[in-house]
Amino acid sequence: MAILLSTKAATMEDWRDALLAVDPSLDIRLFPDVGDPAGIEAAVCWTQHDMAELRRYPNLKLIVSMGAGVDHLLRPPGPPPGIPVARLKDTRLTQGMAEWVLLNVLRFHRQDLEYREQQAARVWNELPAPDTHKRRVGILGLGELGGASARLLRMLEFPVMGWTRNPRSLDGVETFHGAAGLDAMLAKTDILVCLLPLTPDTRGVINARTLALLPKGAFLINAARGGHVVADDLLAALDSGHIAGAALDVFEPEPLPADHRFWTHPKVLVWPHAASITIPSSAAPQVVENLQRAREGRPLINLVDFSAGY
Repeated sequence: MAILLSTKAATMEDWRDALLAVDPSLDIRLFPDVGDPAGIEAAVCWTQHDMAELRRYPNLKLIVSMGAGVDHLLRPPGPPPGIPVARLKDTRLTQGMAEWVLLNVLRFHRQDLEYREQQAARVWNELPAPDTHKRRVGILGLGELGGASARLLRMLEFPVMGWTRNPRSLDGVETFHGAAGLDAMLAKTDILVCLLPLTPDTRGVINARTLALLPKGAFLINAARGGHVVADDLLAALDSGHIAGAALDVFEPEPLPADHRFWTHPKVLVWPHAASITIPSSAAPQVVENLQRAREGRPLINLVDFSAGY
């Protein structure tokens, strides 16, 4: 029985080699060279793979998403009914995201946008020193990625808050939950970080109303999904000066269209969905473990909860 591997062409061979390094006996087929569809027992795939295509494989036992997010797998028509879906919880993926969040919190906190503007104008001007203890960071989502980012920021003694749908606690972090908790946290947040899963309940959560709740001069960092942000509302808040800057790694649609205002807006920093990229050699062992568990009928790890959407 074989594994179907489907991801970006540039990393396809890296993933194959990483999986074979864990288990040299694996039969790995690189999409679209599938061979006999009846021989496919697992599909390891990323955002570009069509879920309808996976219905071709009568003996499919497992689908693995090559990242922490799985909303791309849940879009209609969704995965084949009854097939378990697992996502990755990888330490290096988590660390990479926490690093990217810290990078941009520090860029905004240490007035990097202002100093780069002064550099372009050849202006030598010292700005008032920022106070870390007064720069309040609010994180939407305290799962694997949000929790790691919160802990890293706390190491630098930023006051960190976190919001989740249901009550959750994290040492050193002031936590909020539910609709009322979201509004309360936003009102106290100087830098807002979005690391939520994208679900029907969280789509568009960053909009004109929620942006207006942030203090004037607040910043936004989004590395979750583009669908969390109402782009026109964010642009309006940036143009008005209510939001002082935004670091955006994710967009809707992707790639970001060449004529989109985010590319040229002086207060926006753009990344091409690259805040934290899965490293195959780090993630491959858990993929192989789940495959072995599926073959042996044992419980799978990191399963997606379809009722919650992540």
